[in-house]
Amino acid sequence: VLRELRALLPAEDILYYADTAYCPYGLRSQAEIQERSRLVSALLVEQSAKAIVVACNTASSMAIADLRGHFPGLDIIGLEPAVKPAVSLTRSGKVGVLATPRTVAGERLRWLIETHAGGIEVHTVAAAGLVELVESGQLTGPTVTEALRPLLDPMIEADVDVIVLGCTHYPFLRASIEAYMGPGVPVIDSGLAIARRTRHVLALAGLLTDDSAAGSLRFMTSAPAAEVEPVARLLTGQPVIVSMVPATDVIAMRS
Repeated sequence: VLRELRALLPAEDILYYADTAYCPYGLRSQAEIQERSRLVSALLVEQSAKAIVVACNTASSMAIADLRGHFPGLDIIGLEPAVKPAVSLTRSGKVGVLATPRTVAGERLRWLIETHAGGIEVHTVAAAGLVELVESGQLTGPTVTEALRPLLDPMIEADVDVIVLGCTHYPFLRASIEAYMGPGVPVIDSGLAIARRTRHVLALAGLLTDDSAAGSLRFMTSAPAAEVEPVARLLTGQPVIVSMVPATDVIAMRS
């Protein structure tokens, strides 16, 4: 998502908060996800954010309505698995969705499938463990292959010919997933769609930055910066500097 936002909105200043200390959200309760999402959003608001992109499918599914209720007047843009595009791509009529346990069990994914995948066989897989691999910087190799095997073998057996990555960590494993599935199986995510949506929302609100200079990029995290910085550099391909700023430093908006 960050890569797509930078490409489409190069003049915008981006403040990226990685809630690494509480990752993965996909194994937490809805109440925990909502509380963390409020805390992080409050911190971003204090940093003068003009809009918030919830770059996490699980948090979008579990907390987006709660966030919009707590921060009225602020544009909050959420993600959802790219089920609709996958339906238009499948030839076998069988689509696979890799997502966190919370996203797979959530009402939003169920609604997307019911709304957009009529007549299509959708295989959802709760892919526990993949987020931790990405967070540790393991994107390829035998460990990744073994983690993917029990998730992807059933899809191969079911003749799935399109895979949706329903977690923003999973695109970092795209090369490994594509290699395992073989040629002819598109592996898609919602990164570009969310970047386009963000640009549209900012334009409608008259908030797009009209500047030829490149915007800044700041990284903050809830975990020790020394632990997060090497992985952030690996994933972004940039010499980023990460600051540890616990989201508990601001007052949570509870109700």
